[in-house]
Amino acid sequence: MTYIVNDNCIACKYTDCVEVCPVDCFYEGENMLVIHPDECIDCGVCEPECPADAIRPDTEPEMEKWVEFNRKYSEMWPVIITKKDQLPDAEERDGETGKLEKYFSEAPGEGG
Repeated sequence: MTYIVNDNCIACKYTDCVEVCPVDCFYEGENMLVIHPDECIDCGVCEPECPADAIRPDTEPEMEKWVEFNRKYSEMWPVIITKKDQLPDAEERDGETGKLEKYFSEAPGEGG
């Protein structure tokens, strides 16, 4: 099992989770984070840290596509290990549906 980041993170990008990860398996895109599924050790400490409820176990229904999504972008984006400020509209976008189609960007973040 692994944890994944789903579309709840898009346009919010809270980074509370990265500081608690013992294996530094978070990767930063321009407007979201992902978890490398082969690096995640399934400890679960990141899940309760996410204010947007964007981190879920891959065993939940309909999460299979997010495992591959996380794998793809974790191999393209830089690792992030330090907490940063969330995106400016994070509170407004938190809980919004359809964010993958509306806001997702493949551009990498700065990492760090």
